[in-house]
Amino acid sequence: MTKPSAPLILVDASSYLFRAFHAMPPLNNSKGMPTGAIKGVINMLRSLLKLYPESPMGIVFDAKGRTFRDDIFPEYKATRPPMPDELRVQIEPIHQIVKAMGLPLIVESGVEADDVIGTLATQATQAGVRTIISTGDKDMAQLVTEHVTLLNTMTNEELDVAGVEAKFGLPPRAIVDYLALMGDKVDNIPGVPSVGPKTAAKWLQEYKTLEILIAAADNIKGKVGEKLREHLHQLPLSKKLATIKCDVSLPYQYNELQLKFPAQDMLMELFSALEFRSWIQELESDGVTRPKTTSESIPTVETALPIKAEVINYQLINDDEAIRNICQKFQQIRQAAPGKTLRLGLFALATHEHYMESAITGLAISWEAGQSAYIPLSSGLIQSTSVTREALVEALGPILKDRQFFKVGYDLKLLSHLLETIGIPMGGRRYDTQLQAYVLNSSMHRHGMEGLVEQNLHHILPSEESVLGKGRQRIDFNALSTDKSLQFAAERADYLLRLSYVLEQALNTTGGLARVYRQVEIPLLPVLTRMETNGININIQALREQSDALGKRLQELEKKAFEIAGEEFNLGSPAQLQKILFEKLGLEIISKTDKGQPSTAEPVLQELAASHELPRVILEQRSLSKLKSTYTDRLPEEIQPSTHRIHSTFQQAVAATGRLSSTDPNLQNIPIRNEEGRRIRQAFVASPGSVLMAADYSQIELRIMAHLSEDKGLMSAFAQGLDVHRATAADIFGCPLEEVTAQQRRSAKAINFGLIYGMSAFGLANQLGIGRREAQDYVDLYFKRYPGVQDYMEQTRAQAAELGYVETLFGRRLYLPDIKARNPALRRAAERTAINAPMQGTAADLIKLAMIDIHNWLKIAKLEAKLVLQVHDELVFEVVEKDLNLLREGVGFRMVSAASLSVPLVVDIGHGVSWGQAHG
Repeated sequence: MTKPSAPLILVDASSYLFRAFHAMPPLNNSKGMPTGAIKGVINMLRSLLKLYPESPMGIVFDAKGRTFRDDIFPEYKATRPPMPDELRVQIEPIHQIVKAMGLPLIVESGVEADDVIGTLATQATQAGVRTIISTGDKDMAQLVTEHVTLLNTMTNEELDVAGVEAKFGLPPRAIVDYLALMGDKVDNIPGVPSVGPKTAAKWLQEYKTLEILIAAADNIKGKVGEKLREHLHQLPLSKKLATIKCDVSLPYQYNELQLKFPAQDMLMELFSALEFRSWIQELESDGVTRPKTTSESIPTVETALPIKAEVINYQLINDDEAIRNICQKFQQIRQAAPGKTLRLGLFALATHEHYMESAITGLAISWEAGQSAYIPLSSGLIQSTSVTREALVEALGPILKDRQFFKVGYDLKLLSHLLETIGIPMGGRRYDTQLQAYVLNSSMHRHGMEGLVEQNLHHILPSEESVLGKGRQRIDFNALSTDKSLQFAAERADYLLRLSYVLEQALNTTGGLARVYRQVEIPLLPVLTRMETNGININIQALREQSDALGKRLQELEKKAFEIAGEEFNLGSPAQLQKILFEKLGLEIISKTDKGQPSTAEPVLQELAASHELPRVILEQRSLSKLKSTYTDRLPEEIQPSTHRIHSTFQQAVAATGRLSSTDPNLQNIPIRNEEGRRIRQAFVASPGSVLMAADYSQIELRIMAHLSEDKGLMSAFAQGLDVHRATAADIFGCPLEEVTAQQRRSAKAINFGLIYGMSAFGLANQLGIGRREAQDYVDLYFKRYPGVQDYMEQTRAQAAELGYVETLFGRRLYLPDIKARNPALRRAAERTAINAPMQGTAADLIKLAMIDIHNWLKIAKLEAKLVLQVHDELVFEVVEKDLNLLREGVGFRMVSAASLSVPLVVDIGHGVSWGQAHG
């Protein structure tokens, strides 16, 4: 039997170049050379070589300059932003590595990489050779035949003819027509406005070809039909631009693409210059030695970053005279360069994690790479010398307060709290490396300080655990020797300073992220610092009474569960509950755990609760038990003795969408849909003589959806000030506004909010307690009435799959690593996130901008008022009663004017002696 020949592999390297650049976290070598895209592309090629070791292979890149499409349509790709410098500088090293790996590098001028790939694939097909095109570009689906398949190496998605039909609802021959109808905003291919993937596929399923559709355009009903007829003239052009050219005149044939032996010495030189340690070690294990000096041919960034240190000097500042001398040195450095600022890296050793209970035991300051000073501030158990607090405040205070000394740190908000405990307010908070990394990629931010330094500077910082010990053997920083404290803190300050330069450069060259960082996140730091310091009062007696009542109700529920089950069991034991529900009572097994056991998770119990009482009892018991343990029992324990108030920590760098979260205690998850949750809010009270005022954005995410989708129906409802849920119900159910029933409004509300969170008809059916077919009818009616919303969702999914991320109105990005996952559940979850994240993220940006504006206003307004809480779309203030009306007007104005949308922003404002009363 003849062994089939290995397939030809054609790599669309340009598509992977952009995806690797956007998907990889910011990586740089020690010289400041960006390397993330290089690593991503080469990783992908190495994976292909392992999968197809015997295959001929061509690595195809786009060439610089114009192509024949620019001659056809001068505006082609005119709207595409210029390639970021951070990416451009990585192209030549990739080309060098590809050639050193022995792979054919193909760059043809006058055409695009797609055209070269299409031509080579056609040649191979004519010779009967199977071809695999490695790409992440949907446009390539038009090339798929029984001999040609697509493989996305980054997601492992493989598309043959059946795969294309399953994904697009169309055969490969129809893909060009499909692309022509939709157009392409990135490439500036016109298409038909408002036509998304579903509409394009639906038309081509019915009419088969673009030409037949054009001839039948008068038969297409509705506004989308009008759009089609208005833009018929540009469809032939759109098709021509979208068609991959498969007859390019090339100076070689497909069968000349043969692999050569890799030039390992050259690879070692390149990998050494780029500092790819794991690949260097692989080569070393094969006997290749490192070069004494790295290659000079590797490009570097135009402006060398000041992150390389010739000498390491970490000095101890152990008396008052030394602190005065080092501070005088900082002033002299800055004065030597008039008009320039001095960047100071800061790292503090502290006694406790919570800012209200902590004190600084040492402070390290770095002013250039390799140069740090450590100042011990407490004698501790071992340290024999320290700087007095008076000398520190006198000498260092003016510098830390001065906004022209730019401060660098990791969590500058916490550092601000710590410095305030010794009487030093911090100014010039400019480079918070935690926030820089978070804005760059919010889904990759949980690496911590050590991870960021290793990732970007290739340096290993010792962990706290390695220095302080762990478990019962762990000691505090104030028990650490001076030498160890010096090394630990000074090294961190040094590398945080270096890290700030690398992350700043990445922000400056990645879309609008620098603007998000500078205009939203950094100005928010003093707002949150003040809000945390303000804290909020709680009524301890009210919580204790509620806790007692919850305890009694939990006992009643437990007793009732025993009666229904006919025996006593542990309600908190999944194994015992499984036995009662599925063995004794014989209820239907809805789903199973990873271990194959019947699941008793909340969604399962909710479904079972529709037909049996015990799951309803268990759900109520779980809900109330969580309220009691998390809030009514715990909140009194969180009161700070020094202020008699609760001081939560508001985290900027946790939620992927940009929302704030709170910890110690978490005040953002108090339920408000049940009476018990609302009672907890009643326990948050104003000080005597004051009231709490709550200002809440009304239906903010729906308003943002209206703005993003430009749906005329939604925009009209908001413009008229209608109850949007009632208006939606009237539209869906075809009845006058005044005749909408309460049930119809509830259904419309569930649809309005459910769809922007990506809820399916199945989920909607469960929420409304109706059949799946009826729920699907509701969804179909909704999209028929609001076609702009459906188009927005389709376009967002397509754009997310194309780019690997979505953006808020303000330019904040959310990367979606699973948007092309082969696992359908992961992919659908990523698609739901892609639809919701721009709305939730824009809402988060809006309220942050409002908080900044209000904070600045309150600093100059003569009001006795302060911001005490932020919960999602709501701000809570404590204000003396005489200033309530002024505060109401000022806050309302600043919240509705935080941004200009195509629909009005509305803020609901209430007040009362408690948060519950103020929230209404």
